[in-house]
Order: sequence, then C-alpha cells, then structure tokens
Amino acid sequence: MRLPSLLTACALGLTALVPVGAAAAAAPAAPSADTWAVPRTAQVTIQGRGFGHGHGMSQHGAEGAARQGLTERQIVEFYYPGTAWGTAKGRVSVAISADTDDHLVVRPRPGLTVADSAGGGRVRLPENGAKQWRIAAAPTGAWRVSYRTDRWRRWRDLTGTGELYAGGKPITLVTPTGEKPYRGRLRAVRVGTDVVTVNDLTLESYLKGVVPLEIPALWSPAAVRAQAIAARTYAAYERAHPRSASYQLCDTTSCQVYDGVAAEHPAANAAIDATKGQVLTAGGEPAFTQFSSSSGGWTSAGSVPYLAAQEDPYDGWAGNAVHRWRTTVDDTRLERAWPAVGDLRRIAVTARDGHGQWGGRVRTLRLTGSRGSVTVTGDAFRSALGLRSTYLTLGVAAR
Repeated sequence: MRLPSLLTACALGLTALVPVGAAAAAAPAAPSADTWAVPRTAQVTIQGRGFGHGHGMSQHGAEGAARQGLTERQIVEFYYPGTAWGTAKGRVSVAISADTDDHLVVRPRPGLTVADSAGGGRVRLPENGAKQWRIAAAPTGAWRVSYRTDRWRRWRDLTGTGELYAGGKPITLVTPTGEKPYRGRLRAVRVGTDVVTVNDLTLESYLKGVVPLEIPALWSPAAVRAQAIAARTYAAYERAHPRSASYQLCDTTSCQVYDGVAAEHPAANAAIDATKGQVLTAGGEPAFTQFSSSSGGWTSAGSVPYLAAQEDPYDGWAGNAVHRWRTTVDDTRLERAWPAVGDLRRIAVTARDGHGQWGGRVRTLRLTGSRGSVTVTGDAFRSALGLRSTYLTLGVAAR
C-alpha cells in the first residue's frame, strides 16, 4: 500500500499453477492481440499501468484530484461510491512484527507502570537504575517482570498478562533489530506457542504512525486528509474483523503499514486532526476502504459494491511515475519461474477484467512450451516477475 519506496502494493493473492498437460503444447493457440509466439531465445517487453491491486482509492489519484481542486470528501466519495459518512473512535490493538523474540523489553522512563490483567491496578516501576525492563515467561509459566542492571533481576511475578504504560508518553520498545517508540500501552501475549508484543492505543494515535507511511505527508493537504479518512475507515473495519483474539491489526502491508512514533510527521498529524473521527460506512458499518498506489487510469472491482471498476481521470498527473511503466525480461526468466513448460513457445492472455486499455487487468495467462502448458493467474505472473500491477500487455522479440 505504499508508493515506490514509500507506498507499497497490497497483498498479491497468489494462485497456484494449473497444469494443462503435454498434449496441449502441440495444440496451436488461436491468433489474437493477446497471443505471442516466443522464439527460441527471446525478450519479453511488458508495458503496464498503475501500481497495486487497483481497488478503491488511488493514492496518486488522490493527489491528482487534490491538484484539480477536489476536497478530501469529494476524493473519497469518488473512489468509494455508494458509501455513507460516519464516525469512529476508541482504541485499536496492533501486533508489532519487529519484536520477534519471546519477551517484551522496554527502556525505563519516568512514570513507567505495569498492570496485571488479573487485577490490582497499575503499579509504578521503581527508578532503580535499571537499563531495561522486561516481561517474560518465568519457569513456572507465569509472566515475570524483571529489570537489568549488570544482569537481569526478578522484580515480581504476575498472575495474568503484563502491560506497560507511561502515563500518555511514548515507550521505547527494544526489538532484535533496534529500538522504536510507541504511544499507548505495550503488552506481551501468547498466541499459540509464540509470544507477541501488542501495542494498544487510540485510533487517532495509531493513524499518526500510519498515514505518513502510506502517502507523502507533504503532498496536497486534501490528498493527505483523504488518506487519513481511508486509513481510519480501514482500521475501523479491521477492528471489527480482528486478526486474532489477542490483537486486531498487524503493522505490515497485509493490514496497513504502522511504525509508531518514528513515522509521525506534523503535516500528516494535521490531516488526521482535521478529519478526526471521520469514516466511510456501508450498511451502518465501517467500509472496507482498500487503496493502492496508482490505478493506471482505471480502478478495479473489489469484493464489495463500493470497490467498483471505474475510469480514473485523476491518476495520470505529471508527477505519477507509475501511471505507465515498462520493463523487459528474457524468456528464460519465465522458464525458470514455470519449469513445467520447458522451452517457452507461446504466451496467451486468456482472460482480462474488461476495463481500460488492452481490455484491462490480466486475470489469467497460458504459457505453452516444449513440455506442456500451465495456466497462471495475473497476480502470480505479477509476483513472479516483480511487476507493479496486472494491468499490462506484452511484446516479444528475438534476442
């Protein structure tokens, strides 16, 4: 869901190959604009449009629309037609993927407290010269709070789960790859055999660690406000459909990218504050407001009616480097990705979504070679070759 190096495309949804059999290799494909013969040694040129799955809001399109004078409300109403306006507040809980070890470690700070989920209220941790505080499983299976000076020393064992809080100030989490500050509360929970660090914080504070990673904070204010509304709505939807009994959201592109206080930017914070609580709804519930970097000029149909396929007149502004793109690969790249075909002889696009140039996004292709044929989804083709989208066409030439 980010732009190139700032916005990444959403999950690819790979689909397995479907072998057709060696007999299909001898069957000639009907010639069409979507069928290409492949010489023994060939280069495949791929022309494409857009970046990402194309569902819902194009982030580049939001910027293009803002440059044409649209407000944030007009932008999101265009990209999510048929939705209504509502409000969302409260808290969210996010699994922190960077903390991959089996305990929760933080830096000390004034006002740091620990709470036991089994009751007893918050207890202030002593300012005793500790370099770090840790919540980890004790040999008894209980959660143990310890502190490190020259070594780890036991402070007390808890009856329930431990949660750390710093009176509204950020807490610095120590992870195997570095230190990161987070707002709200941090707790360690068991998910199966794993220990997961969960950040519990207000929805608005969470957005401050999301929006600048999903869109450049210094883009047009209306575009950044539109992203804040889409991201808030998406988070509210995910909260209503939690990832786990122990947390609601993840912090990767499988949900929305979230990186705590380190990601925050004043311009994005202003956009979040300006749209406080605003969400889109469908059927009285938060809408599934998917978004991606660039539509390429047409959005694609998603899983709900308001993620409609429609022409996007805003995506193609001059600053959008991924509105159109091109790359070239050798035929051997395809043969390595799908060895069942042998020596590649023919590529045929067998289905498109029907919207936009070339007939729209590729749904399926058939690769035919000396050993047989395979049918692959457009998403699998995109993933294997590292392409920006499935909105593409091909060209083949001998090399």
